[in-house]
Amino acid sequence: MHTNSRLLFEKHATKYFTAGARVLEIGPDGFPSAYRSAVESGSARPAEWHTLDIFKDARLTHVAESEYRFPIADESYDVVVSGQVIEHVRKTWVWIKEVARVCKTGGVVITINPVSWPYHEAPIDCWRVFPEGMKALYDEASLEVLVSEWESLELRGFRRYTPGASPEAYTPRRQLVSRLLGRLGLPIERAYDTVTIGRKQARRD
Repeated sequence: MHTNSRLLFEKHATKYFTAGARVLEIGPDGFPSAYRSAVESGSARPAEWHTLDIFKDARLTHVAESEYRFPIADESYDVVVSGQVIEHVRKTWVWIKEVARVCKTGGVVITINPVSWPYHEAPIDCWRVFPEGMKALYDEASLEVLVSEWESLELRGFRRYTPGASPEAYTPRRQLVSRLLGRLGLPIERAYDTVTIGRKQARRD
């Protein structure tokens, strides 16, 4: 979980988590995850926070059969959230429909995905998606887009920036040199990500 992903989540997504909600997080970064910690540090306390991944881990609530098939009933969750997942999915247009399937009608789907990060396989790396691409995917899954923004909120206070990875991806020495050069007016590298939030609509016939 890099800094910009967490900051975008805190800015745009936390207000959609309400007391008593059932939440599914796909591909959590830990137990509890950074997203869950951000939500529960506020006033909202979801009733349930379940987790899903394709890799077996005893701490997970669900282990998916594949990228495109979740062992979960239709309309199970009020909020379905994923961060740094969609870039590792081959057929995103199939995956997003499965994500929407397990979300309740009227519930929300939240995705945060990298735009500027270098190639990183885990075990594959397929996509970088800007807001217009995410809007198209959400539309395919009958998700009404409420928010879709491409931005960076980390490393504020410098004059110039260049898209890349978050500073924590590099050694402390490189981070220090980058900040020093940034104070001199040279571009400083930071991550840009797309955050998209959509509300599930009634099924279109």
